[in-house]
Amino acid sequence: MTTDLKLYQSNGSPNSRRVRIFVAEKGIELPQVPVDLGAKEQFSEAYVAINPRRVVPTLVLEDGPAIGEVPAIMRYLDEAFPETPLLGSSPQEKALIQMWERRMELEGFAAVMETVRNRAAGLKDRAIAGPHDYAQIPALVDRGMERVKDFYADLEARLAEAAFVAGPALSAADITAFVTIAFATGALQLGIPEANTATRRWHDGLAARASFSA
Repeated sequence: MTTDLKLYQSNGSPNSRRVRIFVAEKGIELPQVPVDLGAKEQFSEAYVAINPRRVVPTLVLEDGPAIGEVPAIMRYLDEAFPETPLLGSSPQEKALIQMWERRMELEGFAAVMETVRNRAAGLKDRAIAGPHDYAQIPALVDRGMERVKDFYADLEARLAEAAFVAGPALSAADITAFVTIAFATGALQLGIPEANTATRRWHDGLAARASFSA
């Protein structure tokens, strides 16, 4: 157990799940501190002192600094625990994995998040996560649903030519894509299209790994 780190996270947070899978896949054991989003603990004085953006997850180092964005948390953990690298080893691998992970986040994960936050009744005036309140824009829901469908089509094309999202080996890009699919399926009832056989092959393989149940 790595006791000089603490991961503040929520089991209901897709972003938290990205980090939990990353940690499990690398074989890192570290204390996890639950943040109850339903009880709005992310807005508590104690948590705001840790992460002023009022979002999860946050990785807190023993000497004080808090790292509060998923890509940054992944970067720290991959370099602090270099065994089983998930962000690449060579300059080329690092660049390609970052490129594909970024695409999975922008074209998939962010599209699902935008759609959910602009549709859910419980998120009225909270259409964007963070310290500020923003009104929902209903028109973004229809566009978001189209974006998710395009994400599935583009992912299928990619996985028809590569074993994993960023190439021949599993990486952080696969984690983000996998969590995006779970998020879209659960929150929007938009699962993998039946015709997307390459995506289904990839997804079933990842789902069979113990780390992806984290």
